[in-house]
Amino acid sequence: MTLAIQGGRVLRPDMTVARADVLVEDGRIEAIEEGIDADQTLDAEGSLVMPGLVNPHCHVPMSLLRSNADDMQLGPWLREAIWPVEAELTAEDVRSGSELGLVEMIKNGITTFADMYFFVPEVARAVDDAGMRGLLGYGIITEGKDDEESREEVREGIEFAREYDGFADGRVRTAVMPHSLTTVEPWALEETAEAADEMGVPLHFHANETRNEVDPIVEERGKRPLEWAEELGMLDGESFVAHGVHCDETEIELLAETDTGVGHCPASNMKLNSGIAPVQDMLDAGVDVGVATDGPASNNDLDQFDELRDAAMIGKLGADDPTAVSAASAVEMATWRAADVLGMDVGRLEEGAPADLAVVDFEKPHLTPQHDLVSLLAYAVRGGDVRHTVCDGTVLMANREVLTLDEDRVRREATERAQDLLERAE
Repeated sequence: MTLAIQGGRVLRPDMTVARADVLVEDGRIEAIEEGIDADQTLDAEGSLVMPGLVNPHCHVPMSLLRSNADDMQLGPWLREAIWPVEAELTAEDVRSGSELGLVEMIKNGITTFADMYFFVPEVARAVDDAGMRGLLGYGIITEGKDDEESREEVREGIEFAREYDGFADGRVRTAVMPHSLTTVEPWALEETAEAADEMGVPLHFHANETRNEVDPIVEERGKRPLEWAEELGMLDGESFVAHGVHCDETEIELLAETDTGVGHCPASNMKLNSGIAPVQDMLDAGVDVGVATDGPASNNDLDQFDELRDAAMIGKLGADDPTAVSAASAVEMATWRAADVLGMDVGRLEEGAPADLAVVDFEKPHLTPQHDLVSLLAYAVRGGDVRHTVCDGTVLMANREVLTLDEDRVRREATERAQDLLERAE
């Protein structure tokens, strides 16, 4: 069966806009031209057809913890408010939180995301049902665990990556995901890096998010965190880090030299007072940077249009330059640049590419007049402006109705499970 998105304008990888229809067949974009018809159609009149957004760092099941513990610094937030609650999680909780987050992402035009969490097979099954793409990994943490527990953590992370790569007809890929350089023992960091290299899957970890993650490593080892990570074998073309807020010039050069990508989380960084990442310096150095939402407990939503706007705004403040992190750069960081960070062949609207699309309705007061559609994408579009979402050629949402998951059921069950989880934790 063929699918045509008709009557709109399309956003090409070079950030130019043209009037055209899009023909989808067998999960790929067959043609981009005017006058296309097909077995199934989606109306894009007054809209812009763009690549589905790519979210390169998230903790989707944390949807259940949204608004539970706000206005805290990262360390206390994790150790006092988040980890004690997560200790009570069940597989069913994670499935419910995943479904809630996936519904939200579909409604915001996100078709691909990278996720680090627990009970990850449940996340994978939710991705399969939702029809999305995910790069998934088990979040390995050895802090506070004895040797046997730590080795079990490493084993679980490696085994998930091995067993689930290619799940959901290839829409689920995997990575080995040690949580961070400060919450995982050095021997475990080395073992996870070796395992990822052996399996040919990415390695993903938090790095340089706060000064409290940087200073202890510098004091103990006499080198910057990413210099140490390279010695451990953690930086290469398959690796990407989350945050990278406190990277100095040497570390930025190291990221570029090793082809290590960065998932930039501006809203989370602001909310937790982590700082402003040197994004324009990274882009200028040739580092792959993708804009990410982080988890919905530290953001507090999964609206990547909000996020790319934040990236453009805070990027200017960080560089003290109004031309830094331009509108086009911000949109690129939510599409093909983010896809490059993940090593996935998505994020581009062109013939032969996977048919992952978002159709944005521009017939709105806040999107009028339309002098520059790319500028509007960066500074004015909201997730609620997305009309249709398509992934792998399958329509996930049409006219704001999610077709692959029952939104009412998902919200109801997530509300009940979130309340029960907090009661158990208390």
